[in-house]
Amino acid sequence: MRPPRLIVPLASGLLSALSSIAAAAPAGETGYGMPRDFSLEGHRIDFLINSVSIPIILLFVIMVAWMGIALISHRDGKHKAEYDHGVGRHNAMHAVIISSVIFFGVDGWLFYWSVKDVDEVLWQFPDSEDALRVEVNAQQWSWNFRLPGPDKVFGTADDIVTINDLTIPVGRDVMVKMTAKDVIHSFYLPNLRVKKDAIPGSTTRAWFHATKEGQVDIACAQHCGTHHFKMRGQLNIVSAQDFNAWETQMTEIAKRSFDPGDPEANWGWPWEADAENSGQLTPRGLGPHIKDSPWASTTSMIRRTRSSRSTCSATTTRSSPSSSSGRA
Repeated sequence: MRPPRLIVPLASGLLSALSSIAAAAPAGETGYGMPRDFSLEGHRIDFLINSVSIPIILLFVIMVAWMGIALISHRDGKHKAEYDHGVGRHNAMHAVIISSVIFFGVDGWLFYWSVKDVDEVLWQFPDSEDALRVEVNAQQWSWNFRLPGPDKVFGTADDIVTINDLTIPVGRDVMVKMTAKDVIHSFYLPNLRVKKDAIPGSTTRAWFHATKEGQVDIACAQHCGTHHFKMRGQLNIVSAQDFNAWETQMTEIAKRSFDPGDPEANWGWPWEADAENSGQLTPRGLGPHIKDSPWASTTSMIRRTRSSRSTCSATTTRSSPSSSSGRA
């Protein structure tokens, strides 16, 4: 019996569609496990996750087996149930021993290696001249990136500014300083094992070192509003030669489009301004053309609100004794 005429075209179309979907999937991602590691130090994060997953899975299996044994062995009719409130010394000792083993075995392991990694890697920010410096200004719902250009100085005409697209060279340290224009965002590079909050009114920093070329996702790991799902960018990791060519091309475009009278476009700040101001970005430290921008206004408004609260609190404190004596 021959199959109906429509079966063969439909089957062929379905197979073609499935093949196209498979071909469009990111290379190397299987859907299981963690994203591909493009980072020099990403193996440290993977080690922590994998090493802690083993005892967690083991504890899960033990608890499920324990409940299964209790369910089968103590069914109705086996024997009369014995009730225990669990307040005796014997029960307390069991609870202390089991809790201590889990706490020191799992949490203690995490604490030791986390402190070690923070001290050896995470806080060892690159300070060499060769490190690529990037400023990030997050907003609902996009990532704004600024590179200093060939002069290595932020706030000049050759600054390279992009939206949701960051290009970096492979095999080179990248130092990122970030802030936010409106709400808290979280700069997340899953393939480089980097995640750092971008906070309005202050700067935070992170660094990474890519070891492979390719294109990976930039995501926001903090719910930042109704269109949070749209806050996605792309990180392009290219060779040093390709990066130099890209930088030259983008610098020429930046110089032609530079407008010193546009505060919204010139949102950058001097690289060391956040260190000078103890991490707080004031209008003085936002770059030469940012003083009148909405970003600076937001920061100033936050400061004025805090100042007003402090003044009101001090006034209330000073007036309280006299008010109390008047009522007396």
